Amino acid sequence: MRYAYAITAAMLAGGATATLVVNQPLGAQVAQNAPGTVPAMAPRAGAPMSFADLAAKLQPAVVNISTTQQVSLRGGQQANPFAGSPFEDFFKQFGGQGGAPGQGGRPQTREATSLGSGFIISADGYIVTNNHVISGGRDAAGQGTTSVVSSITVTLPDRKEYVAKVIGRDVNSDLAVLKIEARGLPFVQFGDSTRARIGDWVVAIGNPFGLGSTVTAGIVSALHRGINGGGANDRYIQTDASINQGNSGGPMFDLNGNVIGINTAIYSPTGGNVGIGFAIPAEEAKPVIDALRAGQRVKRGYLGVGIQPIDDNIAESLGLPKNVGELIRSVEPGYAAARAGIRQGDVVVKIGGTDITPDSTLSYTVANLPIGSRVPIELIRDGRRQTVTAVVGERPPEDQLNTGGGQGLDEPDDADPSTPQQVQPTRASLGLSLQTLTPEIGRSIGLPTGVRGVVISAVDPSSNAASQGLARGDVILSINQRPTTTIQEVIAAVAAAKAAGRPSVLMLVQRQATPPRYLGVELAKK
Repeated sequence: MRYAYAITAAMLAGGATATLVVNQPLGAQVAQNAPGTVPAMAPRAGAPMSFADLAAKLQPAVVNISTTQQVSLRGGQQANPFAGSPFEDFFKQFGGQGGAPGQGGRPQTREATSLGSGFIISADGYIVTNNHVISGGRDAAGQGTTSVVSSITVTLPDRKEYVAKVIGRDVNSDLAVLKIEARGLPFVQFGDSTRARIGDWVVAIGNPFGLGSTVTAGIVSALHRGINGGGANDRYIQTDASINQGNSGGPMFDLNGNVIGINTAIYSPTGGNVGIGFAIPAEEAKPVIDALRAGQRVKRGYLGVGIQPIDDNIAESLGLPKNVGELIRSVEPGYAAARAGIRQGDVVVKIGGTDITPDSTLSYTVANLPIGSRVPIELIRDGRRQTVTAVVGERPPEDQLNTGGGQGLDEPDDADPSTPQQVQPTRASLGLSLQTLTPEIGRSIGLPTGVRGVVISAVDPSSNAASQGLARGDVILSINQRPTTTIQEVIAAVAAAKAAGRPSVLMLVQRQATPPRYLGVELAKK
């Protein structure tokens, strides 16, 4: 099983040199790399000429974690042991998709294994790893399979093996604590990741590709890096230390031998290392680990809102500067935000004195607020700033939260082709043809009962609306916070935006049964 996030990315690097020194007036600003201003690159006191001593000291506390999983195939499909490998097509040629002979399509169960890394944090056998290393779930190859972990084995560098039990796990942070029955084990401690700086040396130790204990070194490439869309735990240390499949759950050390991160994910077009890896910072991990080790549930602050980042088009449609605030896409009744008077379409720009930016997202900020605390929330509504006060609640367990697919727009069902298409001025201004939403159309495109808006019947492929992903069958619920239940209301909202000199409009759009999502759509230039 692959424990890497295969997301294609590219990076360009460049350099600059200075060849001319000129006298600057007193107090004048100089180049960042002007002669005499760049610190000397000689090793600081205590910096190693080699990582050998550090590795020898730390490797004994880093372990290999393997799991045995029972994989159940739905619909009688046969388990493909080569899923995702070059042998997958070969396997399919010999009936790998249709069930074993004589089974009559009945569900089957197969055994599979997976590998990862971890590290010991106490002499009596407590071990930290990623939750995804020890979790079953849906098959990554998309064969409709599910798997359940039946056993977890921890192998020390001296090849001693122990059966591990799960003490606690936290899905949100992707962390887990295991326990093996042993005494006098080598262990390591967490350090202070808040003191890490871009350019600091780091050492990663783990079990890539099941090869065994492997040491790699690199630097801190970035801090507070978001890779999951700005969630409550979306804050990682980026490094160019080589991290690959199987490194998940292993430690990232500073030069003092302290754990400042837990290696978790990579950017890669192939699943292999391309120099961009991510680790959960110790400042985020240690409180979670302490709670799990003590048998406690991890508690996080919660407002009860659906949040959407503000891209350039949305910022333009709202008349806001870039990288300021986040948009409230939905408000859950009965939770803190609803009680505080926060509404759909509000833009939260500050909470508890903390500015909401791409580096300090609303989810992250709220998750780390004390539960029960009263916090002022500054927001923008209808172009005016105002402040409300909310009492921070506790985030419910994941199985109680709405997990609808509101993170992206899926392909919709086509609108009823028997309904005649109407032609309106919106075709010229938005690149959209619209028609009234009737109950029959709503049923045909899979809308929940009670949704009110206008349905898109055609999209000009050359329009900005098309580039934003709008498609036939999508329903426009509002424009610039004005409900649009009729085509005339759409025309009026567009006219008002033009009169105000706005180059774009903010649309609230729903596709089938997924949660509504805001889009900034440019108006056509005449």
